[in-house]
Amino acid sequence: MGQGKSQFSEDELQDYQDLTYFTKKEVLYAHQKFKSLAPEKVGHNKNAKLPMSKILQYPELSVNPFGQRICKIFSSSQDGDCTFEDFLDMMSVFSQTAPKSVKAEHAFRIFDFDGDDMLGVSDLKQVILKLTGENKLNESEMSWLIQNILEEADLDDDGALSFAEFEHVIDRSSDFLRAKAKSLKLVAKASFDQILFFMFHFLYPLS
Repeated sequence: MGQGKSQFSEDELQDYQDLTYFTKKEVLYAHQKFKSLAPEKVGHNKNAKLPMSKILQYPELSVNPFGQRICKIFSSSQDGDCTFEDFLDMMSVFSQTAPKSVKAEHAFRIFDFDGDDMLGVSDLKQVILKLTGENKLNESEMSWLIQNILEEADLDDDGALSFAEFEHVIDRSSDFLRAKAKSLKLVAKASFDQILFFMFHFLYPLS
């Protein structure tokens, strides 16, 4: 395992393996990725915390419209700055081996912009704005799309999506989520199943 080159003891690697969906080899690979973001800092301190601006230089995050939200959700200090353990947790959750239920839980937190444990109209609007980028929708298109989402997924008609409702739609849409997206322009005329695909398309895998 190249112990002479590793900054971690065998016990530390075992702990990381036990707490993530990674093998020891994958933990070391993740650390290599983390270290590449700031070798002058991480090379001298395995516990170094990197600012969000550095974390966002990770290729998969740099092109991700939810990059800042992802950093803030996984940041132990909740400001977007990440230690290696924060980064490893992020990589693990969005890896191929993490259960879909774990991905769904973290996706829900990422889309819950106001932190009220519900995906309300304001949250859905911000999600759609992130997904459409430069292809902005006008107010009527935005209102129609949010109404369509709630009609399809808001099972108790309270005007917002609980995690249970969000997870239900993900389970229902599992086949669709494996499809390949062709264009973000589809969002303007999308059903909620399509919106879900675009959400998850940007969230995993990161590794």
